[in-house]
Amino acid sequence: MTSSHAQAGAGPRIAPDDLLTLLAVARLGKYTAAAHSLGINHTTVSRRIASLEKAVGERVLAQAPEGWELTAHGRRLLPAAEAVETALASVAAPVPRTGQEGRRLAGTVRIAAPEAFVAAYAMPALSRLQRNHAGLQVEVLTATQRARRYRSGMDIEVVVGRPDTRHSTAHYLRTYSLGLYASPGYLQRHGRPETAEDLADRRLIFYPEHSLEVDSLLGAVEQLPETAGYFRSNSVAAQLQAARLGVGVGLLPAFAAEADDSLVRVLPEFDRELEYWASVRPEALRSPVVEHVLAALR
Repeated sequence: MTSSHAQAGAGPRIAPDDLLTLLAVARLGKYTAAAHSLGINHTTVSRRIASLEKAVGERVLAQAPEGWELTAHGRRLLPAAEAVETALASVAAPVPRTGQEGRRLAGTVRIAAPEAFVAAYAMPALSRLQRNHAGLQVEVLTATQRARRYRSGMDIEVVVGRPDTRHSTAHYLRTYSLGLYASPGYLQRHGRPETAEDLADRRLIFYPEHSLEVDSLLGAVEQLPETAGYFRSNSVAAQLQAARLGVGVGLLPAFAAEADDSLVRVLPEFDRELEYWASVRPEALRSPVVEHVLAALR
């Protein structure tokens, strides 16, 4: 019996908190992002990962140029970490009221996405999810950028153009177009441009070139002549407001500009089709919460 008892107690003693920390780093790629998601500090994350590696006798994470990747042993621990997360979520999730669907989502999803996409598409989808799932928490960072080779700190990153990232999966969301828009007052004062060359003496409203890393967006403005001036902002809301106030001609997402009755499309033949894609780490996509949010965004 002594032998049997010793055998049953053999093996590594793994703390559930250490597994949850591994899961957070695997999904977000950074100790700092994992620490923020867990409500602890960077040092505690490092200590827990070291404790886990001591318990299993293997490295569970390997440092990549821009973050952390799971080792083969770390990937084998993922199901156990996810089981701990699921068990805790089931305890913390509110009990559904009679007549509501039984399955409840609980957890936090972090999203980086262009401001216009957030306002027009993400917010309606996310608000529906949060109304139906009291345990679902969402953090949204607005950013218009290309997908980094190694994503970190976000569960879902929405970008313009298909991402080519070695450590993430790409998911098509939707197609949209850029067009040229101005206010009726501006057109009355300055006249309606008839050709693209007529824009040479106008002020163009668009993103700051030095902060814009999206090739397809840069390509759109490069197809226009050099303009006499500009208003530049990384905020689409500010771009729309500048166009409304008659600052110049805006190169704007059609879905945002055409929702505004105060703007008129000019040079309709100038139409640049672009795509929104989501970049998601495979480890993050294993989470039911991330999976549901991505499905809603699609």
